[in-house]
Amino acid sequence: MRYVAVIEQGKTSWGAHVPDLPGCVAVGKTRDEALRLIREAIEFHIQGLTEDGLPVPEPRSEAELVEVGAA
Repeated sequence: MRYVAVIEQGKTSWGAHVPDLPGCVAVGKTRDEALRLIREAIEFHIQGLTEDGLPVPEPRSEAELVEVGAA
């Protein structure tokens, strides 16, 4: 399965969340660390849903970089 992970740079860290898995988040000191941690979080999240007998949401989100002119 492939889920979209939104990666955002904060003032002192990087954050990540998965729109198709509400509550699935990760924070790291670097972008690479945030990506590594969100992969682990996705696996843990899905495992928890499965163990609780809950449905695992299908990946539905898509991402696209949109280029615009500067204002």
